[in-house]
Amino acid sequence: MHLTDEHEQLRATVAKFVQSDINPHVDEWEDAGQFPAHELFAKLGKLGLLGIKYDTACGGLGLDFSYSMVMAEELGAIACGGVPMAIGVQTDMCTPALDRFGSDELKREWLTPSIAGEMVGCLGVSEAGGGSDVAAIRTTAVADGDDYVINGSKMWITNGLQADWCCLLARTGADNGTADAHRNKSLIIVPMDAPGIEKRKIHKIGMHSSDTAELFFDNVRVPRRHLIGQEGMGFTMQMLQFQEERLWVAASALKALDRLIDLTIDYTRDRTVFGKAVLDNQTVHFRLAELRTEIDALRALTWQAIEDYVGGKDATKRASMAKLKAGRLYREVADSCLQYWGGMGFTAENPVSRAFRDGRLGSIGGGADEIMLEIICKLEGTAPR
Repeated sequence: MHLTDEHEQLRATVAKFVQSDINPHVDEWEDAGQFPAHELFAKLGKLGLLGIKYDTACGGLGLDFSYSMVMAEELGAIACGGVPMAIGVQTDMCTPALDRFGSDELKREWLTPSIAGEMVGCLGVSEAGGGSDVAAIRTTAVADGDDYVINGSKMWITNGLQADWCCLLARTGADNGTADAHRNKSLIIVPMDAPGIEKRKIHKIGMHSSDTAELFFDNVRVPRRHLIGQEGMGFTMQMLQFQEERLWVAASALKALDRLIDLTIDYTRDRTVFGKAVLDNQTVHFRLAELRTEIDALRALTWQAIEDYVGGKDATKRASMAKLKAGRLYREVADSCLQYWGGMGFTAENPVSRAFRDGRLGSIGGGADEIMLEIICKLEGTAPR
């Protein structure tokens, strides 16, 4: 895909912000187990970086999806995985359906302040018994007069402790079979200060700077006007949101992976073992060359999928391939690089060990590797019927 001068200007803006306002604080936020989302998002909002692809009427920049992916790629320069993931939830995971299908009233109330950085959003899809299997979610939203009454729970919710609102996927109809399981879900905007919501922090092996919550809903009432689009269309709308999420995951991995290779080259060039630099061993510099080649192959696949998506083509297969490859390659690169750092690679504060922990989520979140493979096989016509 051809990137214009405008794309590169946006990239430079994001890069400058990462170096001045994020990376100097990453270690502190990692230790604290949370970053100040409202404070950081307000700064991003002032730069117009939270609504790049959204309409100017809502405070966005009105640019196409490729510009948002330039930002995603540049966020890979952040020295941890938790902060870029939390930003991505705001820009490309909890807001696309609201922008595309939400009423003007809902957009004014929730999307516009989110683009401005005045509100933090989260996405409530996964549950303890249904993560990648979205059709299996059990949280319900029962109509009662002008309200929905919500009961259930959500798991692994990024931004869940700090969010002002949640784009919640819930069952709004009976589940009478497989077909109905895809037609009884709806997306609903839930204010996170509504009575009956309980939040619990989830402790993770990585992504420490990103708060992750388990949410419980006990007879939580929200106005029925908070429904996004049509009732019963939530599953379809969430599948569309997943497309953008998976492309974001792939794009955000590119610079992060290159950074790991760069750090490892610098370290192994300076580290001496048995009288010569570690990098001078053929097995090391050949392996790093192989991994760099894999990263560039992922870059080509990812940007081809983005070009397809922007051009209105069905990008499902390539988006799934890119997400699958990004998750697996992140694991491979981080593991290989950590090995060349030796004992230093096994220390908790090391940048490669942090990437080793953070990157593992890439093969789980947003649809596990096995789900990506199932999607690809169905589109290839090779899945069992």
